[in-house]
This record gives sequence, C-alpha cells and structure tokens, in this order.
Amino acid sequence: MNTDTQNTKSQVKLFEVTDNHSDQRLDNFLITYLKGVPKSHIYRIVRKGEVRVNKGRVDVKYRLVIGDIVRIPPMRIAEANDVVFVKQSLRDALQQGILFEDDGFIVLNKPAGFAVHGGTGIDSGIIEGLRVIRPDAHFLELVHRLDRDTSGCLIIAKKRSALRKLHEFFRTDQVQKTYLALLAGQWARKKLVVTAPLLKNINKGGERMVVISQAGKEAETLFRRLRLFADATLVEASPKTGRTHQIRVHAASLGHPIVGDERYGLNDTNKHFKNKGYNRMFLHAETLKFEHPSTGELMTFSAPLPQQLQSLLQHEQQV
Repeated sequence: MNTDTQNTKSQVKLFEVTDNHSDQRLDNFLITYLKGVPKSHIYRIVRKGEVRVNKGRVDVKYRLVIGDIVRIPPMRIAEANDVVFVKQSLRDALQQGILFEDDGFIVLNKPAGFAVHGGTGIDSGIIEGLRVIRPDAHFLELVHRLDRDTSGCLIIAKKRSALRKLHEFFRTDQVQKTYLALLAGQWARKKLVVTAPLLKNINKGGERMVVISQAGKEAETLFRRLRLFADATLVEASPKTGRTHQIRVHAASLGHPIVGDERYGLNDTNKHFKNKGYNRMFLHAETLKFEHPSTGELMTFSAPLPQQLQSLLQHEQQV
C-alpha cells in the first residue's frame, strides 16, 4: 500500500513498502521514486536524516523490508516527461554490451569509465542508462556492483524474484567470479591465496579507502599468474568474498598494485604505464558462474577483454 498523496507536493510523504520494493536499496528506491530530483540531492537528504525509515535514520545502503514506512520530505518532484540525461556513448555501449538476457535478468559487458549508478557528481550511470533505453521495462535493478573503472560482467535483474535469489547467491558466496588484472612489476609467485581482512575507512580528503585491518571483515582472493612481462604481470584474480575494492587492496598488499589504480597504486608507476597508453585501471570482470535463479541450471558468462587492453598487452615484452 502506498499511503502518499501525489498531489500534495509541499507535504511530507509516507510510503509503505510492499513486495514490489522489498530488499531494494534505499538510494535505488528514492532515485526511481523521485524522478527528476538530482542524485546529489537525494544522497544529501538521506545523510541529513530528512529521509527516515520507521522514524529512524538509515544509510543509503539500507535494504527495504515489507511494511517499512519511508518518510520522504517535502520537495518538488519533476513532471513525468522529465528525462534523465544519458550520454550517447553510454547508450551505444549498453545496446552492444548484452551478453545474455531472459525474462529474469541481463548479463551486461559493462564498459569502463561509467559508474553503475548515479550519485554525487554523477548524473547517470549504467542502471539509469538502461532504464532510459528501455522505457517499457517495469523493473530493472542492479544485482551487484563494479567499480567505475572496472569493465566486464555485470548482472541486472528484470524482476523482484530474480533479484532476491541472485542477492542470496552473492551473500552466500555461490557466485564464482574471475577477473583479469595487470599488476605492476614482475610477480615471482605462480599462485597465492590472500586472506587479509578489509576495513572501510575515510581518509582526510573525504575519499573512501579500504585498508587491511584485523578489525575488518574477512576477505579471500586467489591470484594465479597467467603471463609474465618485462615490467608487469597478468593475473587471474578469483575473489571468494565480495568486499569493496577487495582485489585492488589485496593486489597492492603483494607489492604489485593494479596498473592504473589511482587510489591504491603508485603515482610514478601509473605515470610510467600511462605513457605506454594505459589510460584506465587494468581490471576486468571476465567470468561469472552461478545457478540460474529459476531453473537451477549451472551457467557461465564471459566478457571478452576490451580491445584496447588486448592491444596494449600485445605490445608488452613477454618474459
């Protein structure tokens, strides 16, 4: 039941969560519900406590539960014909990047350089772009996330039941994930499991950092060397857990950060590779393997390495 009054734009609205929005993140719900309201404003009113759930303050990552009462402060909601701006380059990439689709979910080859959703300073991301190019779709929600500069396999649910099942798979580590990463320097090992726990932290500049700390959450990544170059190492990274920036931080802990990683890498190293043509972080979500949420069939999805990265590797001197 929706208890808000659509015509009273100047009044507080109370929205009761039904099955249609259960398990949805608060920020994604608000972005969809408050069409035309800038993403930065939505994140601001949540941070300030103007949006409340069951009369209490919550984080934007809070997942809605059936029966929750969401308080939405007074604001002018844009008219229905307002359009979210989506770059043509993103539209084209989305149209060409579908790896698999059925009535339950989409597997997309996400292009690098685009956030998975809009937020502070970002008008639109992958999910907003999909909703624009598919205006008749009744339900499109992110199942998981990839960093802005990471390319590769990304799952979008097309119905609530698929979203719930796939969320459960990710929470219980039933999704096998394999990434390709180019590490700076020659990594001497052929194989290694890193189990350093990770803690989210905020540095002085307000930028979110993840650090290795015994106070953090358990994290496990298997690194396997694929090819050794004169000043870099191509590896396969298989994270058993799904912590924020997990592969990036674990790679840096080896003394071999990912090429192009502006947050956890080294400035001189990144500059060296940038001069060679590496203009993005070399991290690619190559494969996903999980059971189909409806049929139970084991499925494997693969996203080819972007041509730009393939070309750069061909010019590396192999050892």
